[in-house]
Amino acid sequence: MPAAEYAAWSRRLRRDAAASLLFDWTWWRRGDQCPPEGDWHVWLLLAGRGFGKTRTGAEWVRSYAEAHPGARIALVAASLHEARQVMVEGESGLLAIAPDEVQPEYESSLRRVSWANGAIATLYSAAEPDSLRGPEHSAAWCDEVAKWPQGEAAWDNLMLTMRIGENPRVVATTTPRGVPLVRRLIREKGVATTAGRTQANSDNLSPRWLATMGSIYGGTRLGRQELDGEMLEDVEGALWTRALIERCRVETDAIGKPARVIIGVDPPASANGDACGIVVAALLRDGRLAVVEDASVETPPPALWAQAVAAAAARWGADRIVAESNMGGEMVTATLRQADVTLPVVAVHASVGKARRAEPVALAYERGQVVHAGAFAALEDQLCGLQVGGGYARPGRSPDRADACVWALAALLDGVRKGRGPGVRRM
Repeated sequence: MPAAEYAAWSRRLRRDAAASLLFDWTWWRRGDQCPPEGDWHVWLLLAGRGFGKTRTGAEWVRSYAEAHPGARIALVAASLHEARQVMVEGESGLLAIAPDEVQPEYESSLRRVSWANGAIATLYSAAEPDSLRGPEHSAAWCDEVAKWPQGEAAWDNLMLTMRIGENPRVVATTTPRGVPLVRRLIREKGVATTAGRTQANSDNLSPRWLATMGSIYGGTRLGRQELDGEMLEDVEGALWTRALIERCRVETDAIGKPARVIIGVDPPASANGDACGIVVAALLRDGRLAVVEDASVETPPPALWAQAVAAAAARWGADRIVAESNMGGEMVTATLRQADVTLPVVAVHASVGKARRAEPVALAYERGQVVHAGAFAALEDQLCGLQVGGGYARPGRSPDRADACVWALAALLDGVRKGRGPGVRRM
């Protein structure tokens, strides 16, 4: 309503009515945040960043818990940390959206949110699918399912727990990505899908942020996915596809102790620019290569990314570091030495385009010579953006994680070809 009309209306409200209205989600929500009609068992909300997915999921759980005394609810995120920080304690989480008189209690040690009527919500990590074996639930909220590290395994275990109550239901909120779990849910019967754009929530977002995001990402594939909430197909002419990466995925505990470990590093061009790509790759004892960790750091100062490299080297017992030296090989080595990195540091210079460097590595994936020990969403997004002929599907952005991954795997491949330990081939 117009501002003047709204001001007059709000003055007429009694204080208690105004307080009640503040927490009345049925008043504040938009139409695209309402649960779908009909007989569904999964509500899949695919929407851009800032749409209000977290608030929608939390309000659905709050409404369900208050209406179903004794309910058992699952809260599942990519990790327990994210479940707590976003779903429970976040700005739009369960604790923030409830009025004082029905405020639930959060018991961190028990991973449990409890309501006065006996309803209980338990936190779970999708990285530990077996933690979902045994319990029973009548409802669930699953956050950012597109980034779950063991998506389908965690989802299947969760669905097997949805066996109490008259009509068990699951709400899954996520920014869309073409991962197998999301594609599968879109096709399944009984799944109601809602799509939403960031712009739909413009009244609650910074105008400057909206303008900046629109000017940088408007019309790009990344913008269509992250802002417009579109489910995008693979990039035409991409060196990697989602299906290829999924075919190469294995469980982390299935790789055994590596024979050799190399860390690829793509340092940022400036202190406040791109991320520092830090990817750990290993030569397994059966001859395959494995990506075992993406330890990349967003927009770090040199000391911070060097420390992240040192920590990754210690975790994996790395043999050496391969670092892109276009910004100065001595500078990269000196920065790492300041972080007490004593491993050999081999500086490599990118003399050809990113995709050209990546082509032999992509071919190794096609041959089944490379596996991913786990899921690395941001890295895999970048790999799937590298195109034959040198293009990258995100103009203006650096595929820092993909570059670091290519450097590490290329070094290991070179060593395998020469019949010895990992080496580095100048490119």
